[in-house]
Amino acid sequence: MDRFGWLPTRYVTMRGWGLLAAGVVALLLAQIFGRRDLLSLAVFLIALPLLAAAVMVVLKPRFAVERKFRPASVETGLITHVQLSVRRTGSFGGIAYMEEQLPHRFGRSPTFRFPARYPTRTGESIYEYRLRSGKRGMFGIGPVTADFEDPFGLARHRHNLGEVSALIVTPAPLELPPTSLTGARGTDGTASTRRQANPSDDDVMTREYRHGDPMRRVHWAATARQGELMVRQEESVTTPQATIILDQRVHTFGSGLLPSLSAEHDGGELLHSSPAFEWAVTAVASAAHDFIQRNYTVRLLDVHAEPGLLRSPSASWPEDESFVGPAGYQNLAEGLAALGLAEDPHRRSDRPQPGSETFGDRLMDKLAAHKLKGPLLALLGNISAAEARLLAPAAEFGSHAFAILVTEHPHDSSPVLEALRNGGWRAVAVNAQASLPAAWSYFDAQAPVTASTARSGPASRGGRR
Repeated sequence: MDRFGWLPTRYVTMRGWGLLAAGVVALLLAQIFGRRDLLSLAVFLIALPLLAAAVMVVLKPRFAVERKFRPASVETGLITHVQLSVRRTGSFGGIAYMEEQLPHRFGRSPTFRFPARYPTRTGESIYEYRLRSGKRGMFGIGPVTADFEDPFGLARHRHNLGEVSALIVTPAPLELPPTSLTGARGTDGTASTRRQANPSDDDVMTREYRHGDPMRRVHWAATARQGELMVRQEESVTTPQATIILDQRVHTFGSGLLPSLSAEHDGGELLHSSPAFEWAVTAVASAAHDFIQRNYTVRLLDVHAEPGLLRSPSASWPEDESFVGPAGYQNLAEGLAALGLAEDPHRRSDRPQPGSETFGDRLMDKLAAHKLKGPLLALLGNISAAEARLLAPAAEFGSHAFAILVTEHPHDSSPVLEALRNGGWRAVAVNAQASLPAAWSYFDAQAPVTASTARSGPASRGGRR
């Protein structure tokens, strides 16, 4: 055991403390014997380690640090390889022991010696290590820290080298069983949707005349049968669109906030979440993955008709609300990585902006603009029966409408489920321990969803980049 371990060595080493002690002794002897040479020696011995400490603080060693992740973003539970390159750009010529700073969830931080035993021809020292996280999020990796000493070993100082790099951990999608939610599909992945196109005798539907419809679209045969003006509403084959509504309000999902996510500043991003919201985010990722594999365009909105990733710090384009193909899914998954719960600004406002209320006119207008282009999926928290009645009419805008409520007490959600079902929704309430594939199957099976149902494995990666 080091008997002098109580001495602070952050700036002054044990050798420096020895010189300081010798200087104090010399100063006392100079006072006792009245010797000027001892006084000069005392000043020199005391000033030398202090000056060395000041120089180490002011003069920062210059290094170029580069960090690469392979892959750049990783799903929960999978491993990413980190390549760290350190190159000296200043006059420092000694040996340093460095440490990569990691969030606590990744365990012990890796340490290494600079320069490496076999540096590259350009003088770079290359180090590699692996990371894996069981939780989604955007985590700050770095900076590299190193303790540097002066040539005499009297003082040391820890410097931060390089910048912090963001590691994005996306939610891993689960494989979902096939259901009729996606409707009938062609061999090329397309589906029939009610959409205006060029009229034909074999591809035509009719609806009631509306003010502003051109008279050339009047279907006279149907008008004669119905006794009122009917116009053509042609059906065309097009790439369908699935719309997902994700509730992100803290008061609907906030029960049981995760301490590790809501109270810990882990790696640079404070993520507010709960088990129920984590379930909902995984459901969004899984549903989007399933839709995109079936050649759907996926649109993600919140309950106020805003883009679903608008508040996500990990989203590359937060204002995007439509996602197409494998690249689109990757952008969506990265945006979901750091998406957290937030306070509802309209709940606290005495005068909310017209049309921006929860499940208000703005959301209905957006859904109506893509009416019957594909399925409508809503991932909701513990909403009220009044909110359910506001959302209920939206079912008519989707080819199918499916709502999943994630709440601690599913049996207390009967009024909410009844209001949604009366509007045309298929609806089910589950808790955070329920099986997502079983909840997904409820659209067809209409069987109770229990927490004991086994979870399915991760989704196949065959259709993704």
